[in-house]
Amino acid sequence: MGDFSYCQDCKRSTEVVFDHAAGDTVCVECGLVLEAHSIDETSEWRTFANEAQDNDPVRVGGPTNPLLADGGLSTVISKPNGSSGDFLTSSLGRWQSRGSNPDRNLIQAFKSIATMADRLGLVSTIKKEIGRAKEFIVKQLEGEMGQSVEMGAIHAGDFLRRFCSHLGMEKQAVKAAQEAVQKSEELDVRRSPISIAAVIIYIITQLSDDTKPPLKDISLATGVAEGTIRNSYKDLYPHISRIIPSWYAKEDDLRNLSNP
Repeated sequence: MGDFSYCQDCKRSTEVVFDHAAGDTVCVECGLVLEAHSIDETSEWRTFANEAQDNDPVRVGGPTNPLLADGGLSTVISKPNGSSGDFLTSSLGRWQSRGSNPDRNLIQAFKSIATMADRLGLVSTIKKEIGRAKEFIVKQLEGEMGQSVEMGAIHAGDFLRRFCSHLGMEKQAVKAAQEAVQKSEELDVRRSPISIAAVIIYIITQLSDDTKPPLKDISLATGVAEGTIRNSYKDLYPHISRIIPSWYAKEDDLRNLSNP
């Protein structure tokens, strides 16, 4: 089954075909050209490789992306055939390795979204529909609450209760962790909220009189790598006396706390 579009002559949505040679979108039923000289900005998948064993079909690169700083049209110098050592020591290789792509994380996010959409069988326009739905929900909430609603802000407390539940923590420990998370938001610690939640859980459980879960279990419960928890712990430790409630642990207990 082909694509459908609204035809002015037929006065309804009809099946259309795309003439790649002319760039025209044509109604199948009446033959009306609905869109003329369209530009196909998708990738061209045809092999133009010089090497017989090179099966890379990309000739013109990926499609343009207006959300990226350079439209997704940046140039990357490829490695020559043979030893990669010659490339890395060359001037071009050094200059390219020094340069940084400001959209690197954004590109990776787009790839992840595209993979999920492909697995779910969703078309690319579903991202735009989700955005419209979000705006509608925000407007409805603002109308009911009588105040503006901020969307997108993520805090460590959003993950805490679920993580504590997975680890079977006692109520007092959960309460202490919640207070510590609230105080940590006042600090300038450049770590993700989920990493901060994992570190605070580690600290609270180590200070508890109950069974202390190993770092591996905390990593599995939070989804944060053990190495990330260790590095985040180093960043948060100088502020530990400010965030851990005094009713839960004494200064001596904080000084004797072991590193993960």
